[in-house]
Order: sequence, then structure tokens, then C-alpha cells
Amino acid sequence: MTIWPPNPSDLRRPVYRSLAETLIRAVNAGELRDGDRLPTHRNLAYDLGLSVQTVSRAYDELIRRGVIAGEVGRGTFVKSGRSDAQTPFLSEGRYGELIDFSMLKPVFEPMHLETMRRALTKLGSDLPASAISSFRTSGALRNYTKPALKWLKLCGLDQPSQGLLLTNGNTAAMTVALMTVANPGDLVVTEELGHHTLRPLSRYLGLRIQGLEIDAYGVVPAAFAKACEKSTVKAIYLMPTGLNPCALTMPLERREELVSVARRHDVLIIENDAWGPLQPNRPEPIAAMAPERTFYFTSLTKCIMPGLRFGFLTMPETYQSAAANRQLVTNWMVTPLMAELASRWIADGTAEDLLKWQMEALGERNKRGAAILGNVPFNSSPNGMHFWLPMPGGWTEDGFVAHARLNSVALAPGASFKLSDNVHKPGVRICLGAETTEALERGLTVISRLARSNPEPPLLTL
Repeated sequence: MTIWPPNPSDLRRPVYRSLAETLIRAVNAGELRDGDRLPTHRNLAYDLGLSVQTVSRAYDELIRRGVIAGEVGRGTFVKSGRSDAQTPFLSEGRYGELIDFSMLKPVFEPMHLETMRRALTKLGSDLPASAISSFRTSGALRNYTKPALKWLKLCGLDQPSQGLLLTNGNTAAMTVALMTVANPGDLVVTEELGHHTLRPLSRYLGLRIQGLEIDAYGVVPAAFAKACEKSTVKAIYLMPTGLNPCALTMPLERREELVSVARRHDVLIIENDAWGPLQPNRPEPIAAMAPERTFYFTSLTKCIMPGLRFGFLTMPETYQSAAANRQLVTNWMVTPLMAELASRWIADGTAEDLLKWQMEALGERNKRGAAILGNVPFNSSPNGMHFWLPMPGGWTEDGFVAHARLNSVALAPGASFKLSDNVHKPGVRICLGAETTEALERGLTVISRLARSNPEPPLLTL
């Protein structure tokens, strides 16, 4: 079944935006390529039974996003081989009043804002000069190493300070790790359903990405070994503790198997543990099992509050200088003001108190969600921030997402996380943290009803 041209019955409201997103999916899937000429506004409108105005608005949206370009006298053409515009989450305010299950966020309540306000007031009274005056990383950040190591111990990692970089959250750490482990043209392998920004970031860095088969425990070791035997693999990127879209937690035995393959083929490991110590009774990090080859990162952003962009990247000591250099050219250094505030919270116990609160809040939301979905099959992890809902019989991802949207619920389609062209695991990610408890229950009730219903194309409203 092709994506482009679309079936008019698959388009959802607002139609111009749905048409634009369908074309983006076709570009990302390789059905439309760089330089392909698109139908004229009038011809596409006729073929799809739409108004010319609707098609024109869709083309305007795609031009604004940089996906297509119009050339006077020649027509409209696809501008790039793949688009970065497709994300699993909604832009803020973009779709109006929806129950938004698309964004992976911790629970945030007025208590968090008050805690931050009190901390900023106190910080204003005794702020050290180095937090706002220093350009030198060693001087400005020296006092933040001990709190960082304390937090990493909570994550199960007893890391020496010489293998540590402080970062502006997980994305900065991920960028530095990829730049350190691989050069342009190198191959990095990962889960076939994985981190939605890994593909575009790797493309910007000139890296090749290959998705590997996953099962109920994560990456299949035999698939990893086969990739290593077929090509030179520089690194494997893993999200082994619930964070991945399918909410899978990799058991200790599977971690050991993957480490064994990595050692046999001399492959480096990047471990994304953005949730940190959010899950109870979790297996030890891969970095603790294979410190000689693992780049591990986590932060306070996901497990405490979104605005607390302070993270930690650990690596083998032999890569310390290389990682530090890449940190300098991409971020220079972690923002000292945020590092000062976060380090105080770790030192005085505030961070751990907020972590325990978040664990309880997400634990309760997981229980409520499970009760509402009832016997509808889904994946989850203890205190996790999302459910993974495999598509019920007969439903397509696009159809399910469209029906949910018509019922004012926004979901993250599984296609946003595909890192292999051979993935046949359709589903949607349902995020639990961003909405109020009341909205969470209403939205999950809609999803439960849809999952038990027979699929039907949504009625088209122009």
C-alpha cells in the first residue's frame, strides 16, 4: 500500500495539514525523492476531490517547512530526500484544544513551579560569581562534579570523575556521544523502533543508521551479531530501560549478550538512560557492565521537571579528551546557572524528593491507565511515562491516530520512531505525564473505546 498519492478517505481535519503530513511521510518513506515533480494545485485537487484552495494551503505549508519548492514556469518539486518535519509530538498550540498524549513529559503541577521560584529567590541571595562570569569550564564547573556523581550512583553507576562531562540535558549529551564514537560515513546500529531524533541527527553528522530487529526484550543479539559480521559497526545506540517507544526493559541477561557481541566485534555502546532512576528494581546500566566501551547519559529533565536541563555524560577514560573537545565546539559548556541550581538540589535532597514524588505520580497514572484500558493489550514499564499500544486488529496507525484526533486526542504514531524500512510493528505511543489526571482519564477512555471498535475511515470535512 503506497502513501502517495493519498486516499481521500484517509485525510483528516484540517485537511490541508493532513495532506501536507501525508506528503512528508511519503518523503520519509522514500516514495517521493529529491527533485520529484508534484502535480499542479488544480490537478491534485481534481484527483483527490478537494478544493484548489485546500491543496494550495497544503503546498504553502510544505514550502514553509522546507519540504518542497516552487519554481516559476517549471512547477513544484520535492526539495530534499527526507524531511525532518515529522515528529511524534505536536508543536505547542498547533492543534488547539486537544488532550495531548504525543509529548513525553514528566508530571508537572503547581508545586514544581513554587519549588523553582523558591530556589531562584534563594539563588539570587548567594549566587557565586563563577556561575555568571566564567568562560573556563574547569573553574566554573569544579563544584558540580560531586553532586553529579551522587546522582549517577542513584542511577546505578559508580563513575570516576575523570570520565564525566556535565551537559545541557540529554540531547546535548547524545550529540557529543555520537560525534565522539563515529566519523562521517561510519555505521551506527540501533533498535528498529527507537529515538525519533537519532536519524536526522546522524544524517547531519554524516553517519549511517541501521535499525535492528527487536523482540519483547529489546535488540535481538543475533541481529546485532549479523550486522557486525556483514559490515564494520562503530557503535550500537540503545534505550534499554523503558524509554524506548515500545516501553521495553531489557533484562540483565539480554544486556550481557549484547555486551558480549560488542566486545567480540569491538563495537562501542551508547546508552540513553534519560529517565535515570525513575524505575524501581531496574537492572544495572550497561555502562556498569562494560565501562571500557560505553557512553552513558542521563539528566534531571525527564525524571524531575522539564525546565531542569542539566545532564551527565560518562565515557571510557580514553575518550575523555575527544568528548570534551566536541562539547566545546557544540555547547562550550553546561550552563553554570542551571548547574548551580541543580547541584544544590542534589546536595540538599530536593532532587531526590522530587524524584520520589514523580515516581509515585507516574506509578498512579500507570495504574489508572491500565484499569481504563482493561483487556486491551499494551506495553508499559514501572513508573514509565508512556504506554505502547500495538494496533488492534484491522486498524492502521494513520487511521487510529486520525480517529483519535477527531475525538480531540493526540497520539504519537509508531512511524515516527521507525529506524528500519522492514519494521512491521504498527502501534502508537501514549504519553501519560503531560495532561491533568482528569484529562488523562478522558483521553484514555477514548482510546479504549477506539481499540475495541471496528476501524472505519474518518469522514472528510473540508
